[in-house]
Amino acid sequence: MKIKDKTANYKPAVDREKDLKLAISRIEKGRGHTKEAKVTIAAVAREAGVSTALIHNYYPAIAEIIREKQGRSSRAMRDVKHQDLIAERQKSAGYRQEIEELRAKLASIASINEVLLEENCLLKVKLKDRNVVGLGLSQPRSRSHDA
Repeated sequence: MKIKDKTANYKPAVDREKDLKLAISRIEKGRGHTKEAKVTIAAVAREAGVSTALIHNYYPAIAEIIREKQGRSSRAMRDVKHQDLIAERQKSAGYRQEIEELRAKLASIASINEVLLEENCLLKVKLKDRNVVGLGLSQPRSRSHDA
């Protein structure tokens, strides 16, 4: 019985990196052995005969190259998220300013409302003191006077 040598699959890092770059190139040119159409980490791993974990864990530069080719490099994604964050902060500052303006208007309206309520109470008292009948509040006449 022949014992399989476990070190037979190990390659120096430089050689493995070269294999991964060649796998990327073959996929891009449509000449891949695995007939992969898109450059992804999984496709490159299959093409190079390695696991995706190997690329992620030991060849982060290769993983970044693949992400760049996909248009989603971590640097580009970080920059986009940073720009989004700046825009959201500007919107938030605008909303805070609007809230402050609305609070000031509300306080002004509440003050005007209190003045009007006070004036309304004073007018009601004056109407009672003079026995004046206000518009729309006239007493209905009895029918005995009309006959």
